[in-house]
Amino acid sequence: MSWARAAWALLALVLLNTALGLRNWWPTPGVLPDHRLAPEFVAIWLLVLAAVAWRGRLGGRALTGLAIVFMALVLGRYANVTVPSLFGRPVNLYWDGQQIPRFLWVSARDYPWWASTAAALGVLLLLAALFALLHWALARLAHDAAPYALRKRWTWLPTGLAAAAVSVHLASAAPAVTWHLVADPITPTYARQAVLLSTAFLPGRVEAALPAATVLETAMKQPPEQALGALRGRDFKLLFLESYGAMAYEHPRAGPQLAAARARLAADIAASGRVVASAYVRAATFAGASELSHLTLLSGIDLSDPLRHDLLLTTQRPTLSSLFRRGGYQTVGLYPALSWDWAESRFYGFDLFLDARQLQYAGPPLGYWKVPDQFSLARFDQLHPAMPGSAPRFLFFPTITSHLPFGPVPPYQPDWARLLTPDPFGAAETERLRTAYVDWLDMLPNYVGMFEYTYRWLGGYLQLPEARESVMLWVGDHQPAASVSGEGANWDVPVHIVTRDPALLARFVALGFRPGLEPQRPVLGGLHDLNALLLKAFAAPAPATD
Repeated sequence: MSWARAAWALLALVLLNTALGLRNWWPTPGVLPDHRLAPEFVAIWLLVLAAVAWRGRLGGRALTGLAIVFMALVLGRYANVTVPSLFGRPVNLYWDGQQIPRFLWVSARDYPWWASTAAALGVLLLLAALFALLHWALARLAHDAAPYALRKRWTWLPTGLAAAAVSVHLASAAPAVTWHLVADPITPTYARQAVLLSTAFLPGRVEAALPAATVLETAMKQPPEQALGALRGRDFKLLFLESYGAMAYEHPRAGPQLAAARARLAADIAASGRVVASAYVRAATFAGASELSHLTLLSGIDLSDPLRHDLLLTTQRPTLSSLFRRGGYQTVGLYPALSWDWAESRFYGFDLFLDARQLQYAGPPLGYWKVPDQFSLARFDQLHPAMPGSAPRFLFFPTITSHLPFGPVPPYQPDWARLLTPDPFGAAETERLRTAYVDWLDMLPNYVGMFEYTYRWLGGYLQLPEARESVMLWVGDHQPAASVSGEGANWDVPVHIVTRDPALLARFVALGFRPGLEPQRPVLGGLHDLNALLLKAFAAPAPATD
């Protein structure tokens, strides 16, 4: 074999191993080459050696099939190293396969059709070029490198050492020795996805995957006046605060910077005649897939496994919404993040469901989801005011403005009525929002600014006249992405109960909450445990006995 062919064969070996051993360029979606051995590449090298030794060469169809498999492994590797870095959780084909197209569609709306088309074509061309490159490299592997290695016995030593290192690493016999030599494999990720998909579609698996009963199901069997007796017919407003994680208190930069905004919120709560108690609970997700946390709290079932969430949607299990409706409440879902038909809303069964289309925000768009949270509440109260004498209301409001990338940060508008006009902020602020720069490499300043805004509008909302008394629960859906919360951040989120009723607050304190706006550890459990705590606190007091 000539020196030129030998050089191309060596380049192909390095390229193929690198493609399956990429590492994340933290904290970005990019990747970097890695010097370590990729287990799947070593396996494919051994397979090619065996095939060439047996058949003499690989035909065109075999090479194309091998290139398709290799391409799938490369894409799996990219997802395997990028998703955990950005979102703090493993890739999940069942869940991400539904969410990614929706995210791309929402993003594409901000650009003309030709820009989206050009971007899509660019991605297709990139994938086609990658496939052609992999096909070329595999051809060099089969036609040049493998025949040479079979003829030259000195090559058997590095091949044997590579296979031994991978075997030892996979067997975890000496990870401290092999971790810097061998990358983690990709195929276990595909194996996990196969298990998830088979659980979803094979008969009987759904029932086996979900708990047989919950505290909520027990409450559904009680008389409504017993299950929700401590609320005494007051409205209940459950607000999930997007990306509101424990880092808002515990991050060395964010915590101190948000202290003044929290002090102002505490003063606003007190000025409104209310009291507050707080705690930490564990979210069902990290950095994304907020629905996992939403439905975990509503259902009382731990849905940290995304498959369980999707499986639950195929059932008729009750939620807090079911319980409140049974108790005579009007149930409302306020979803400003949505601007499309959401089929899953049928499971939630809200009596009234509003998305961005019904809210009709006319001000300057803010980020991907456009509608500021302060406006959403103001608009809802305008469209559906709570009237004395009408049915009590259960409001479920997942906020969205504080979604990654946490910018641009809207100004707080003290004149809530002006929010409902086409010019909610004035010319100067509108121009600032239009030209605001979002730094994806350092989102922490915007995160702090976003929660200063969130604390401000929450406090401002409490100062508005209230036609009838309500109890509020504010809870985080998840920590922000690891690029903001830090590598290895926990899944804990704050939860606050806000009420005018000291006796009701005392019930929460007895269950582990701490008076005030500062949550304390230990964590009270997962969001499904918070469901049980709510039911205990809202249940009618047991009758006194002599």
